[in-house]
Amino acid sequence: MNITELLVDLHIRVNEATARADELRNQIAHFTAALTETQARLADLATTRKIITELAPTGPEPDPPESSTAYQAIVNAFNRHPDQVFRARELHELLGMPTDEASVNITRSRLGRLTRQGFLTQPGRGRYQKRT
Repeated sequence: MNITELLVDLHIRVNEATARADELRNQIAHFTAALTETQARLADLATTRKIITELAPTGPEPDPPESSTAYQAIVNAFNRHPDQVFRARELHELLGMPTDEASVNITRSRLGRLTRQGFLTQPGRGRYQKRT
């Protein structure tokens, strides 16, 4: 190989290396922009978390009602008859709910929960009344 061929080969290699360097610079620019966007998103999410944490009530979360429609029907019955004392079975009859033992037991559990939450009082064993 003579000097001219070596210079031509060297020129080709320089051009290839320059092209590769340009590709890498473009990738770096793309990745830098993506990193900047992601860091901004992380900062926004951290701020959101901080605000939600400050606004969220402290303490354990209450258990969600098992069936909001059944709870609502029970609460509505006590609101319509605030001075009346009910047994679970009587409440089922008033609301047209099934009176089988399993259904009544579920309502007893719901009445107990409403009592613990302070909505109802229990003037006697198995008897429930709206708290006034």
